[in-house]
Amino acid sequence: MSHTVKDISSTDTLTAAKSHVNVLLAAGGTGGHVYPAIAIADALKESDADVSFLFVGTKDRMEWKTVPRYGYEIKSVWISGFHRRLTVQNALFPFKLLISIIQSLSILMRFRPDVVVACGGFASGPVGWVAGKMGIPVVLQEQNSFPGVTNRILAKNASIIFTAFEDAEKHFPPEKVRLLGNPVRQTLQQKEKKEARTDFHFNDDATVLLILGGSGGAKALNDIMEKEIDRLHNDLGLSILWQCGEKYLDDLEKRLDLTGYPNLRLTAFIDDMPAAYGAADLVVTRAGAGTCSELMNIGKPAILVPSPNVAGNHQEKNARSLTREGGAQVLKEENLDEEFTKQVKELIFDSKKLETMSKAMKSIAKPDAAKHIAHEILTLAEAGNS
Repeated sequence: MSHTVKDISSTDTLTAAKSHVNVLLAAGGTGGHVYPAIAIADALKESDADVSFLFVGTKDRMEWKTVPRYGYEIKSVWISGFHRRLTVQNALFPFKLLISIIQSLSILMRFRPDVVVACGGFASGPVGWVAGKMGIPVVLQEQNSFPGVTNRILAKNASIIFTAFEDAEKHFPPEKVRLLGNPVRQTLQQKEKKEARTDFHFNDDATVLLILGGSGGAKALNDIMEKEIDRLHNDLGLSILWQCGEKYLDDLEKRLDLTGYPNLRLTAFIDDMPAAYGAADLVVTRAGAGTCSELMNIGKPAILVPSPNVAGNHQEKNARSLTREGGAQVLKEENLDEEFTKQVKELIFDSKKLETMSKAMKSIAKPDAAKHIAHEILTLAEAGNS
């Protein structure tokens, strides 16, 4: 059975380690791994502990630009993902892994962390593995109901494994598991609706649909939006904020005559998520763990379209946990053509239903997850320094 910790109220301070603590956070690839690591670092920074931070990621993924924007230093390793088909990248993988292990050893010896926090993604693999071999305490933060390969490999040598969904426990040594929820950045608070809509040049009384494809975009969502844009924008009169992903933006702009959709905001990426959430009446999104946690914490009703191309079908499991409580509806990708516009129309104009869903979302949120995780990290560091 997974362990829980006592509640820490918002006015409490975290238990501080008696000496200076170095915390290394390894995460990479997607926002689902990187943003929880940033949330943990922020919670540690807000404690009364004396903490220094270092992030490790890769230069060609989103963490390389995102982490410095939040004020943290980041170092790189050369590792990359392993493809299921025969590719040049796969041929290079053993060499990249060896180099990444050597780089990890150098980083760890220079920084001398008291604790290594591995938040998933291939960048955390070599760092966490080397740290375990060096006897440095390693903690894992697993965002999903079905753990990624990296965290499953690292679990053997981990001191603590923080999870967000009960289903994840069966994949780890149960005595190490702490079911605390996914850490969410404290800066991610909804803007007031009027201010948020002004930011996107929407009318105050608009009905706003937010489409989120994740940091890389979601082709299935883009395809159905392109197909249904006339019905949504013109027939239903919706104002639409559509995050399509950088690799899809140019082609969509070429195929769509944007001048014909004055209340459409098509963008590759949304930097101001507090404004995006604040402006929206309803969100249609993939069911990544980070997004689900954000929706719960801010109480935003959603239609969740789980990606079918993920390990262990974990996105559908994430989504079902929200729908059981009434905070969201699940729409399977195979049913988008028949059900997408129908479900949007039924929900977005039903203010009572949206309010009920919002309350349900908030009821299952764990807004203090980052604070709880930071508390346990500092406790582990203090034990090691005593």
